[in-house]
Amino acid sequence: MPEHELWLTALFNDYLAGIANSILAVFNIHLENQARPWANWIVMELLVVALLMALAAAVRSSLSPDKPGKLQHIFELLYGFIKTQASEVGIEHPERYSAFFGTLFVFVLAMNLIGAIPIFESPTMEVAVPVGLAVATWIYYHAMGVWELGPGKYLKHFLGPVIWLAPIMIFIEVIGHFARMLSLSVRLYGNMLAGEQITNAFIGLTYLIVPVIFMFLHVFVAFLQAYVFALLAMIYVSMATAHEH
Repeated sequence: MPEHELWLTALFNDYLAGIANSILAVFNIHLENQARPWANWIVMELLVVALLMALAAAVRSSLSPDKPGKLQHIFELLYGFIKTQASEVGIEHPERYSAFFGTLFVFVLAMNLIGAIPIFESPTMEVAVPVGLAVATWIYYHAMGVWELGPGKYLKHFLGPVIWLAPIMIFIEVIGHFARMLSLSVRLYGNMLAGEQITNAFIGLTYLIVPVIFMFLHVFVAFLQAYVFALLAMIYVSMATAHEH
């Protein structure tokens, strides 16, 4: 089934197809339809990145210790919330990781919410986006575990409590860590796709009241899934960096 092309995606394909094909050629990827290489989810993700960069620039330009603006207050509250949540899941120095958790939460939330605008759609409905976020989180918490404990001590996490159980524990731990990526991906992808499909179905059947109700539900799910994704990332970092495992 061909993908419905959004108006912004159509503009990218009309004027920037050569750029996309050049990037794909670097990785030896050749699409069947090289005239329309841009997919909706890629364009939406790039749009979210551009909007967040503009938002960050606006916040940075108005930073003030004496007269903080509304945006500064919002992001200070968000930083405090992220830091508190990280501390509550057992991370000893949450300030070290708050930038990653905060970026992850805001990025996922923005991608979830942009689908509430009728002329756009959520890139998290495409499986490649949750998988990419899950892989980045997986790499991050392993890297932080090695950085915090050192390679030798971190690898001991996989051996279990007694050495004779090591072969079995290594197998279980490896499967478990890869299952985390699957869990993160499926949870975000499934919930956002289902929420979008339900909202679109009721908008097509009714006129005003019911679509508004489901739009509020869509926004609630967008916040909830962004929070759950960031919270699970915190838990994984907490487990990876714990000195007593």
